[in-house]
Amino acid sequence: MSATLEALSTGGQVGAVLPLLTAVVQRPAWSARYKKVVAVVAALVAGVVAVAADGGWDQFQHGKLTTVTILGVLAASQTSYDLVWKPSKLAPMIESLTTKKSPQQAE
Repeated sequence: MSATLEALSTGGQVGAVLPLLTAVVQRPAWSARYKKVVAVVAALVAGVVAVAADGGWDQFQHGKLTTVTILGVLAASQTSYDLVWKPSKLAPMIESLTTKKSPQQAE
């Protein structure tokens, strides 16, 4: 497999599960815009980590592969959230479960 396809595959794999991890941090009360910003920042950070984990820090010398991996994570995370995790209600359920409830809400 070519290096570009490998980078894209790595990005896609990381991005497919990233919305579930992002849901742990996000809160149901946040605005859609704020949630989107958090998701995009998480995807960019996960993309950098995926590049470093796949090829070490020297991998960043290859701008095309780094860009493909990061954009792959971003595209896969947004797509998998919209097509799988949101309709299945799994990501919103994780958001709700990980949100601390105030004493008034717990009653």
